[in-house]
Amino acid sequence: MKKIEAILFDLDGTLWDSADGVLKTWNMVIAKHPECKRELLTAEELGSYFGLPMKEIGNRMFSNLSEEERDVMMGECCKLENDYLAEHGGILFPKLAETLAILHKDYKLFIVSNCQSGYIESFIKAHKMEEYFDDTQCWGDNMVPKGENNKLIMQRNGVTRAVYVGDTSGDEQSARVAGIPFVFAAYGFGEAVAPDYTIKAFEELPAVMASM
Repeated sequence: MKKIEAILFDLDGTLWDSADGVLKTWNMVIAKHPECKRELLTAEELGSYFGLPMKEIGNRMFSNLSEEERDVMMGECCKLENDYLAEHGGILFPKLAETLAILHKDYKLFIVSNCQSGYIESFIKAHKMEEYFDDTQCWGDNMVPKGENNKLIMQRNGVTRAVYVGDTSGDEQSARVAGIPFVFAAYGFGEAVAPDYTIKAFEELPAVMASM
């Protein structure tokens, strides 16, 4: 059987934690717009949104607004967030860069996320990760669900055997849609149903990959 060629990564809860920066910037936008008539976000509420497509987050955050108004608010939130994170970064999970360097010797590395356009680029820029990732794809670029984007990025890069690494049941489902194994990042924000593999720290991934 042909060996695994690539690893597809979720971003939030798998590679980094950007919650503090997101909370700060989104609340700055909410405070600027009292007409949206909502309280400032709590960390708990924000956490419940991670992993969802941005459109769904807007629907939940600003349910009292029209679709057009929600889109305007989310656009403002996302732009300020991207700019802030590109400069200040987030919290990387332990030994991230060192482990990516090891993995990139043997595998193509991709990021596939449900985030807005520019968010992955902010992560890469802030933490100087350009050398590790061969390609990225996000919901904001084509409004396509993560499972389909997993298939798209594999097709675009000529990959037939890959795995998806993520921390939520949504990530797990996206791997099933793409027909690839799922590695559950148990240190992240969510839960999994029946992962093929589990890691309790990012640095465990090379050993798991070697076992496949």
